Amino acid sequence: MEKIHILTYSLLLCTILSLALLAFVFCILAEFKKSKVEDVKIDGKLCELPENKAFWFGTAALICFTNAQIIGNFIIFVRYWSDSKEKRSCCFFTRLNVATILVLISWITFGISIILISTATSMNRRQPYGKGWLNGECYIVKDGVFVGASILVLITLGCTLASAIATLRKQYQVLSIEKT
Repeated sequence: MEKIHILTYSLLLCTILSLALLAFVFCILAEFKKSKVEDVKIDGKLCELPENKAFWFGTAALICFTNAQIIGNFIIFVRYWSDSKEKRSCCFFTRLNVATILVLISWITFGISIILISTATSMNRRQPYGKGWLNGECYIVKDGVFVGASILVLITLGCTLASAIATLRKQYQVLSIEKT
């Protein structure tokens, strides 16, 4: 029975790793495909930007990254709450340990990177004449925004995986001690 659990968790951790790495790659691709100043068409005071591939790469990055974070935290919290009956009465955040700190860091970096990716992605959507992205003006994503978000994706991935592994490791150490 334990081998099935270990295999299941290993597959879930590989899924998290794959989704986050896909999000990283999509962010890098979006950086190269984002709108450039040459793409802006100006007609008097009105401007227009065509939609480009960065919008779709950013959307794919958001989907992959959000799914990786949800699956990772699902593993962490399910393992934490199923440890033992005595531990269920105590709150996850009252006992500060490495896994808890890593979960908090992963959620902070997740929030920042989601804001960066979604804002930059929405700026790469079509901006018609007179509508623009904000207040009728056309905006272009600055260089490095998608790259910065991709670095935060990797930090979030590292914290989530480390927290999940620490939580799983602790649980399997408890099981091996109880068997002996």
